Amino acid sequence: MVELKEEVELKLDELSSLLGKEDTEGFRALFLDMHPYDQAVFFKEQETKDRLTIYTYLSPKEMSDIMEYIDLEETEQFITEMDPHFATMVFAEMAVDDAVDILKELTKDEVASFFAIMDKKAADEIKALLHYEEKTAGSIMTTEFVSILKTQTVKETLKEMKIKAPEAETIYYTYVLDENKRLVGVLSLRNLIIAEEDEIIENIMSENVVSVSVGRDQEEVAQMIRDYDFLALPVVDFQNHLLGIITVDDILDVMEEEASDDYSKFAALVDIDSRDSNPIQSAKKRLPWLIILLFLGMITASLIGSFEQTLEKVPIVAIFIPLIAGMAGNAGTQSLAVAVRGIAVGNYGAEKRIRLILREITTGLFVGGACGIVVVLLIYFWKGNFFLGVLVGIAILATLTVATLSGALIPLIMERLNIDPAVASGPFITTLNDITSVLIYFGMATVFMSLLL
Repeated sequence: MVELKEEVELKLDELSSLLGKEDTEGFRALFLDMHPYDQAVFFKEQETKDRLTIYTYLSPKEMSDIMEYIDLEETEQFITEMDPHFATMVFAEMAVDDAVDILKELTKDEVASFFAIMDKKAADEIKALLHYEEKTAGSIMTTEFVSILKTQTVKETLKEMKIKAPEAETIYYTYVLDENKRLVGVLSLRNLIIAEEDEIIENIMSENVVSVSVGRDQEEVAQMIRDYDFLALPVVDFQNHLLGIITVDDILDVMEEEASDDYSKFAALVDIDSRDSNPIQSAKKRLPWLIILLFLGMITASLIGSFEQTLEKVPIVAIFIPLIAGMAGNAGTQSLAVAVRGIAVGNYGAEKRIRLILREITTGLFVGGACGIVVVLLIYFWKGNFFLGVLVGIAILATLTVATLSGALIPLIMERLNIDPAVASGPFITTLNDITSVLIYFGMATVFMSLLL
């Protein structure tokens, strides 16, 4: 692994040298011998003037291979700095779904200008996918697939596949249609190869086809591909006409996007993947949640103020506020992570949700009891006050139990209300647990104040 990395770095250094010498033939020979991922790494590291030179060295097809390994957030800069005619040829060489993804990063005026000079066939294919709603099966599918009629023979199918394969996204699945272009079956490449040449496709195809509707949410599609372990999934309309397919590489991108989105919400951020270096823009995105949390924090502060008499009589209880609030926040966040993860992967049916709640309550009792006993002993040996230790220990037991319950229950309730459970972010749940922990702790301190004096 280390040797491979060193070899790639040596090649990258040599490429820089060849680019500086304007050695077109030498650059192409070495550059095209590398994996497209390594090509993309080198390309992204270059300054604008060097990238403009690279565009003149490579064909649209060669450039399109590189673009597939570049993050969408960066593609706008590269596409718009190319010669417009060269850029449209790059789009034409790309997989249709990849071209659509890049065009969605551009402004409407930029998209319109590219369509104005693009090859009509390529433009029509791209436009057919551009109109689908974001984050649906239609928006991530490709129309480059192999389909055949059920009345064809194996020999005819293999001959047709040789023609269609170079343009297809995948050939491992061949989709079978009836005379009305409806999806009626699927045939794996293995079964096609081992079948007799004169066999009719209808006799060897599998009629148990799993498909998704064009408007299905992309997260649900990702879940299906993961559950069924497919390499591709057909996309159909309401009449079961085959519109396209979604391949596993596109689903990997979806899973990364959804994970980043959930993590952003979990951390109370608008977009954790944002590459915007402008601190003002970053501040605008983070301020709304922080202001909400600020007001919730003021509620906590006012609650502490309402127990002013307790603090005056037993001021020592104040030093354990951060301990109890912090423990409650951490326990709630752990429980929240378990619940959100389970909802995201579809692990919780009706019975399992009840089981989750009971499990988290029991977990809270166990961890709260264990932590409470440790705190009782620590405070007794530190402050020599057994009743103070018992108060703090019982408060931790109660707050951790409530925190784990709320961490599991809140996302389940939000999911039932069709609200993204990830919105129950870590900072949000922590602040709510701060409020409940203060109420429990000071409420108990007030009730048992006579034992602390």
